[in-house]
Amino acid sequence: MSALRWDDDERGHGVADGRRVEAGAGELLEALREPDWVAEDGDDHLLPHLRRACERGAVPFRLEGASTEPDGAFEVELTWLGRPEDVRAVRSAVYSLIGEVAESATYVRQRRDQPVGDVDQPIGGDSLFYEVATGMLGPDNRYTPHGHVLVLRVNGAFGGA
Repeated sequence: MSALRWDDDERGHGVADGRRVEAGAGELLEALREPDWVAEDGDDHLLPHLRRACERGAVPFRLEGASTEPDGAFEVELTWLGRPEDVRAVRSAVYSLIGEVAESATYVRQRRDQPVGDVDQPIGGDSLFYEVATGMLGPDNRYTPHGHVLVLRVNGAFGGA
């Protein structure tokens, strides 16, 4: 048996590969490489939606600030207002917040400020980072393909806020 993949893993391996969605994931990866694919200024087109979701209580975050980086990524700093050390609740709320700005194709990756070890166990610091790429691709879209890159920093995810 190989290393455990979750707490009560008795099998040590999965049941299939993920090829069913490989082509669609590849489309987003290809789009990310296109020059000028990142479409708009995040302050004008993303921030109002994110701010409204936080202010109306749709997600348990306080929006602390946001800025567009030189590479076009829109970085958003949030403080977690939910139960400390509940990584699953943080992740769920982040996905809900992403839904406020998501396009038809979306990639999300959770990272730790020290990305070492089990992602659901505190390693140091109290922040989680979410890398997000979301966009409109190819024939499903009446507009020219375009998208957004966001980096969400969630402070206080482990009770340090």
